[in-house]
Amino acid sequence: MQFIPDLIVHCFVAINERVIYVPMPFKQLIPFAWHKPVNQHFLNALMLNTAIFIEKGGLAAYFYHLEPEVISLISSEKAHKVGTKQKSLMLNKRLFLPALILALLAYSFTREATLAVLSDAYFQVAAFVYTSLSVYYIATLKVSAEAIGDFMRKHPLYEVGLASFLGALPGCGGAIIVVTQYTRGVTSFGAVVAVLTSTMGDAAFLLLAQAPLDGLTVMGVGMVVGTITGVIVNRFHNYQPPAAKTADLDKNTTESKQGPHPISTLIDTVSTYFWLVVALPSLAIALGLSFQAPVHEYLGVSETGLQVIGAVLCLSAVTLWSLNGGSTGYASLTKEDAVKPPPRWQSKAALDTQFVLAWVVVAFLLFELSILWFGLDIGATLTAMGPSVVGLAILVGFLPGCGPQILVTSLYLNGAVPFSAQLGNAISNDGDALFPAIALSPKAAILATVYSAIPAIAVGYGYYFLFEV
Repeated sequence: MQFIPDLIVHCFVAINERVIYVPMPFKQLIPFAWHKPVNQHFLNALMLNTAIFIEKGGLAAYFYHLEPEVISLISSEKAHKVGTKQKSLMLNKRLFLPALILALLAYSFTREATLAVLSDAYFQVAAFVYTSLSVYYIATLKVSAEAIGDFMRKHPLYEVGLASFLGALPGCGGAIIVVTQYTRGVTSFGAVVAVLTSTMGDAAFLLLAQAPLDGLTVMGVGMVVGTITGVIVNRFHNYQPPAAKTADLDKNTTESKQGPHPISTLIDTVSTYFWLVVALPSLAIALGLSFQAPVHEYLGVSETGLQVIGAVLCLSAVTLWSLNGGSTGYASLTKEDAVKPPPRWQSKAALDTQFVLAWVVVAFLLFELSILWFGLDIGATLTAMGPSVVGLAILVGFLPGCGPQILVTSLYLNGAVPFSAQLGNAISNDGDALFPAIALSPKAAILATVYSAIPAIAVGYGYYFLFEV
């Protein structure tokens, strides 16, 4: 079978559930796949697993068998897409959450508490988070990552401060930009440390929606601490990845990153329109409830009826999150969903809101069920830990992804952990930016995490002993 040498393919190399995205000319794909002896280990792994998915226009095909002389190409787009989708659904760990919720609703002993959790999570959190995300993405999605990289390259004097500012912005987009530019040799290692220190990830949206003053305080502290830490790191240890790796990246003009399975177009579209339809009425109800207004009377329903409405909307959003993509690993559970380019604010706001909501529901259920089933007050237990709770929050921050950090922020908003723990976690956590950092430059990712731990401990425990003891 003949191929056009200049054909550009979008290649997903899947090895043991790890997906690496590699856009490259097709003529470079063949030596990359089976060149000996450099890639012999890669070839062995490739032959033992589903290997390469190529998509060009309407073409969809898999490399299932590779030999030195023959490459067998099997083209059966529909069969492979259906098979892959069924396999993803079978392995989708996200489905456990809506299944658990349905089981709790079916069980009379937990039904009332579960309805309250779902309704509160939706009206107290999701309605406000979607609004803030929409405003934020409308303002920032037009900003070019390449333009930011060019500015940082031309003005190295400002790069650490700019990196810290990008990290302090809600979400993980700014941090991912800086990390990616670093692997291309554009920014310094201090800029990476600064952005990972200042970023709070998607937990910032939750904190800003529920406690705006606290959110702005954490963002400001993170930006200042990140800038100072980045400058110090550049002065004493401006680590750069091996030149050969950077050179290979530039030479082949490839970008490899670990990411989620391809997003289902149908679920993406349904999620987008779901939030466009319910956003304004949900925000109006949420505002009324926040001012203690009798919203149920205005709507002509009982208080229980309004609670059921919120619970249904919440369960719908969580179900959409669970179905969106083939979630088979830790990363896809703890990081926000990617959107197909070009990104639109409607889709981005919807998917991120569902991600935040899912983790908030987990936190709220953890609270309520621990009391209901075990008589355990998590807030009182964590408070009794004293200064150890600050260290625990910092340790949770080392976990990649925004999900665990949303959990810590939910604990803070419910009064279970002090502000010092929230500060320590915000500084130590790297959000979703740690995933591309680990994939592209593992040593740099580990070093940056270690360096960000120092100010996290200093600020977290400093605030605790100065203001909370």
